[in-house]
Amino acid sequence: MAGLYIHIPFCRHKCHYCNFFSVASSKYKDAFFDALHEEIYLQRHYLQNETVRTIYLGGGTPSFVNPAQIRNILETVHKYYPLDPNPEITLEANPEDINPGSLEEFRSIGINRLSIGIQSFFDNDLKYLNRTHSGDAGYLSVVQAKEAGFENISLDLIYGVPTLTNEHWEENLKQAFSLDIPHISAYSLTVEEKTGLDVLIRKKILTPPKEDHIIEHFHILLKKMRDQQYLHYEISNFCRDGWFSKHNSMYWTGEHYLGLGPSAHSYNGTTRQWNVSSILQYVDQINRGDRFYKGEDLTEIQHFNERVMVTLRTMWGCDVNRIREDFGEEMASGLGLRAAEYLKNGLLREKEGIYYLTDEGKLFADQIAADLFLEAEDRSQG
Repeated sequence: MAGLYIHIPFCRHKCHYCNFFSVASSKYKDAFFDALHEEIYLQRHYLQNETVRTIYLGGGTPSFVNPAQIRNILETVHKYYPLDPNPEITLEANPEDINPGSLEEFRSIGINRLSIGIQSFFDNDLKYLNRTHSGDAGYLSVVQAKEAGFENISLDLIYGVPTLTNEHWEENLKQAFSLDIPHISAYSLTVEEKTGLDVLIRKKILTPPKEDHIIEHFHILLKKMRDQQYLHYEISNFCRDGWFSKHNSMYWTGEHYLGLGPSAHSYNGTTRQWNVSSILQYVDQINRGDRFYKGEDLTEIQHFNERVMVTLRTMWGCDVNRIREDFGEEMASGLGLRAAEYLKNGLLREKEGIYYLTDEGKLFADQIAADLFLEAEDRSQG
């Protein structure tokens, strides 16, 4: 089984914190969609005829474009790719794009999962983040999605925002729980280089997030999610039992996926590739028949490091027994030696040969994974 990620790079405006490739313009929409349909055809062999069981429309803001354009994309995919009889088809949406009419249209073309960018139910947080919807509009968008017949709904929330008090963070979670939706993604506010947020903080126009504030919010998040019986199945993702994001879970379990559109990434088990991050360059190179992506053949060490990184982020953990089977005793033993310090200090725990991040360890997931990686020189000296 495999997945398709389709990047729609258009937005109404750029949020201060966003570092994904997107443009706050509709100027090149027609040229982009023509090129995207061509790429869908050109890349039809990348997944080697694997059945596609998930389609994820991300961005940017896919809900910003006309539902008819989304329908045309899905029709082209159906034409060239073998699809599961009941694929999960996710659309990322912003509250300002959601109304009963648009929701009905999206449902009618096959969208069966929504990921709605709420971020906060408090207007002062939304102003800090440069979101254009209000807290009330965010709540209403979910109500309307449910009334339109959507059951598989995910909300995005952001914590660590300097304007967000602990009390308001708890209230954000309470509001989300009251909507009785099956999936919640909660992300720590990060200041990425060259984003609007980065510039405004350096100019001292906005206050930067504080680490202790983020840590407090994270612990509140874990407690409230457990109280509501949401499974913490990945660092930033929580769901009711059985409501995992099938598409995102593919990334964390090493399944194959094809990314379409500018800046999209792909992986088919042996190679990784990534498209240019420019609409004009993407369109021009596809139209001229030139290569519009770069790629690499993955080495055994890269496969190993990626296995460690993605599995450690999940509730299923990093299975040393599987690593031994797939990579050999030497690499499995080396992993154990590197993990020993984190097991001792309580950031990792081990059960039946599987490493799991503890609650404290989850705060340092990226650093722990990096320290468990195998470097090329380590392997050559082993």
